[in-house]
Amino acid sequence: MSLLDAAALMLTLAACLGLFNHAVLKLPFAIGLLVSGLMASLIVASIDYLVPSINIGVQASKLVEDLDFPNTVLNGMLALLLFAGALQTDLSKLRERLVTIVSLASVGVLISAIAAGFLTYAVLQLLGIDVPLIWCLAFGALISPTDPIAVLGVMKAAKAPKALETKVIGESLFNDGTGVILFTIFVGVGTALMHGGEAAADQAVSVAAVARLLAQEIVGGIGLGLVAGYICVLGMKPIDEPNLEVMMSVATVFVIGAVSLELHLSGPLAAVSAGLFIGNRGRMNAMSEAVANALDVVWHFVDEMLNALLFLLIGLEVFAIDGSQQYLLAGVVMIVPVLAARFIGVAIPIAVLRKLRHRLDAGTIRMLTWGGLKGGVSVALAMKLPAFEGRSVILTITYIIVVFSIIVQGLTVGRLIRRLYPAGIPSDAGDDSAPAHSSH
Repeated sequence: MSLLDAAALMLTLAACLGLFNHAVLKLPFAIGLLVSGLMASLIVASIDYLVPSINIGVQASKLVEDLDFPNTVLNGMLALLLFAGALQTDLSKLRERLVTIVSLASVGVLISAIAAGFLTYAVLQLLGIDVPLIWCLAFGALISPTDPIAVLGVMKAAKAPKALETKVIGESLFNDGTGVILFTIFVGVGTALMHGGEAAADQAVSVAAVARLLAQEIVGGIGLGLVAGYICVLGMKPIDEPNLEVMMSVATVFVIGAVSLELHLSGPLAAVSAGLFIGNRGRMNAMSEAVANALDVVWHFVDEMLNALLFLLIGLEVFAIDGSQQYLLAGVVMIVPVLAARFIGVAIPIAVLRKLRHRLDAGTIRMLTWGGLKGGVSVALAMKLPAFEGRSVILTITYIIVVFSIIVQGLTVGRLIRRLYPAGIPSDAGDDSAPAHSSH
């Protein structure tokens, strides 16, 4: 399938299923597209089961395979969506909660990934499914980061208070870097164990190798984003042409994507850094009001359209998973352990920060646990796992948890926000810069 054919098909499907959701389901737009995509996929699967001679299931599976979900998400949509989200993020509000965000996006993800990995290994053993521990840890790494795309969409739909939105979205924008690095390390160790034995695995996790990876992915990614953002703002400063300046911002994201892929840098961190720089420094020093408005309108549309397409793709990817009863059961059972691992990864850093007397409101742990949605990035990483015994069950578990997260957690997070914060969040809640005067 050509790129033009794929784009035409996906946009047409999104429009038609969007109309169906608007008229029948009446769910939030992106979540409605995921549910509609799932329903369409299940209808196709049912027809294929009832009338095998039509062979429609095989054709649908081939179509989904042609869409190349991992590369479409990780090397295409992700940078655009992260840039759009960062562009709208107030850097001053982010700084106020910097300690919390960095703690959750680094230590929190590490704790959650390890907890999820060991819990997955234990549960699968109890279910009689043999998956090596290293691949369970790789699963923990891919499922632990909150998905920035899902979180951005759901927080906006839930009309979350701005202080809470900044905290949740801030974490989700930055924790992909930690998750991808952990995923890369565990996959490297697993691959080395399969092909080179324990000596090769030890080399893959040596201090020098991990340090190089950290420097390359994190420092290199942030550096690339800041340099690209600075060059873009420098080009915008002497002109006042909304269309040209919007085009420059789009070009910046595509250049970041290409360079980060070529140099093996963190594309997500580069996109976030560039978006924050252009959306804050550029807005103050290089944009007229007309340019800023045009930038917001265009990137808001890009954000909404790609978010909808991504959720639709997740719904269609049901054809890529193994639907055996044992694997489906494993996916359902693993929902609770993954939530427990998320709770542990949030509760420990928050408890330490409270001991250090940082202001954190009483509902922070519950909100970050239930509002830490999983999404397309987790599915894409799972699909990039190499062939090993147990890969199919990991992919099935990932898919089920992502669908549960977006539909169940996504549709109920607004109710949780209203319950925890009936009068809104105090203006100083979550402020890391001042000591707390409460024992909460």
